[in-house]
Amino acid sequence: MFALLLAVALIAAGVTIVSRRAFDELNREHSDALLAQFQKEFQRRGKDVVDRVKGIADAESTVRMAIDLSRTNADVSVYVNDANGVSRSHQLDVLDFVSNDGTIISSAESPARFNYKMAWVTKPEDWTARGAFLMKLDTEAGPTLTLLSVATVRVGDRDLYVVGGERLAKEFLASLVLPPNMRALLYLNLDPQFQETSLVDSSGPAPDANRFQPLVDSEISNPVPQAATIRWTIDPASAEVFHALPLLGRSKELLGVLFVGTSQRTVVTLERRIRWLALAVIAVGLLIGLMLSWWGAARVTRPVQQLAEGAHEVAQGNWSARVEVRGHDEISQLAKSFNQMTEQLVEQRERLVQAERVAAWREVARRLAHELKNPLFPLQTTVENLRKAREQNNGQFDEVFRESTGILITEIENLKAIVGRFSDFAKMPQPELGTVNLNEIVRNVVKLFEGQFSAVGRPAITPELHLEDDLPTIQADTTLLHRALENLVLNAMDAMPAGGVLMLRTQHTPTEVSLEVSDTGTGLTPEETERLFTPYYTTKQHGTGLGLAIVQAVIADHGGRISIESETGVGTSFHIELPMKPPHKPQTFPMVFEKKEDEA
Repeated sequence: MFALLLAVALIAAGVTIVSRRAFDELNREHSDALLAQFQKEFQRRGKDVVDRVKGIADAESTVRMAIDLSRTNADVSVYVNDANGVSRSHQLDVLDFVSNDGTIISSAESPARFNYKMAWVTKPEDWTARGAFLMKLDTEAGPTLTLLSVATVRVGDRDLYVVGGERLAKEFLASLVLPPNMRALLYLNLDPQFQETSLVDSSGPAPDANRFQPLVDSEISNPVPQAATIRWTIDPASAEVFHALPLLGRSKELLGVLFVGTSQRTVVTLERRIRWLALAVIAVGLLIGLMLSWWGAARVTRPVQQLAEGAHEVAQGNWSARVEVRGHDEISQLAKSFNQMTEQLVEQRERLVQAERVAAWREVARRLAHELKNPLFPLQTTVENLRKAREQNNGQFDEVFRESTGILITEIENLKAIVGRFSDFAKMPQPELGTVNLNEIVRNVVKLFEGQFSAVGRPAITPELHLEDDLPTIQADTTLLHRALENLVLNAMDAMPAGGVLMLRTQHTPTEVSLEVSDTGTGLTPEETERLFTPYYTTKQHGTGLGLAIVQAVIADHGGRISIESETGVGTSFHIELPMKPPHKPQTFPMVFEKKEDEA
């Protein structure tokens, strides 16, 4: 009988430990997903603010204002109310027009600050590269935390600064999608001392805000992600685990703290049920005897083992893991809760993937519309000129007709070329595999461009080949790899308008052959690197935006990977890894793109 009691006690303890670990792991996954969602939403809003402020700066009325203010003895009072109307039309909470010496010309959020100084905006700063940033801003309603962007309109040697943004408050929290048993709070660090009213949730000021003061003080002294547990009452089920994410300003000062809280009520309740279940099993065991105790232990341990295996799969990254639910007891309820939480994780991931796909297709549509719009305008103008010449019925109609038809034919050919490029990219052929020596392809491509490397009137480009002597052959399509390498070399040449060094290196591992193509050109920003492989995205005036997309498609169809390292002003390196033997059906393998962190 003692063995029975000990076995049941051990089972209850094991179930409690496994349940706690499983829920802790799931809570961590939920918190990480919510923090990632917050960061994506924060970045999206920041980009939206940058675009709207840039749109205001590029507007004709703003340019006219800048021109007027650049004149001697310009009357700035004419524009004192402009910011109010412009901010409403562009849906901005904050908008200031600031003159070249930092004087506020017009302010939407605080009209009384007219003629005040906003000195920080005139300090040397590349506002375009800076993008959106958090800043504490004084308004008529008091200090507020704002996501700002600055755009500059330059006329002669004078600048007009456009400062605009959105407040970061409860409305931002309301836009986040929260799983059950979780909530998000935001502390606005606008005062040197802790202020309870500065802690808000999606509905307004958060209750019992004073309980967060130790966490806020800890973040102020050391602004790094932290976690802490707050027990609201003596009941353990009232506890919440809060993950704190510091929000830093332009000078790395702490301006706010995002708190993501997870309730412990579910896990504590389940632990209590498990303990009561253990006591019930002991009582039944005492009454029924040793034979039924074995059956009861087996009945408890089997779902526990399944739950432990499911938790382990989730920890390994398999968010679609499910636990078989049998019966309607407490263990089954635990399994159901486990399944519900994993389903929520999968749904959140699918929503993020769908959002990224929609953004990618929108970019393709935007680029294609831009390409098609350029030839359509001369087509329209030419037809209108033909109509006018025909209506006037003058003797120059034949000459106008010949010139117009020539323009029409040229622009129609341009349209056909644009559609043809898009069609060619959509009909990328599948690789026809054969034995290929990657070194030979590198040499042939470099030989093809030798004339352009040292062309008269162009800065010289020096090719450097570091080819591994005993590089093994691979199974690949020579034509497609040759085409991909040509695109990379052309891309490197465009990146070095002042000349430089083009380095090509080959290496191999037991399973892969690698190729590196590096240049000493202008380099890329992190934002350009992120979007570089998007079809029809280009950083060049004459580019089609398909070259690197074709390169990625070719490498992916060979079952390989391509990644990029770039640093502005230093250069760019493309790294390609190709398997010795690609899969029999390359089309079944997804395109893989990896972005490595700069090593500089």
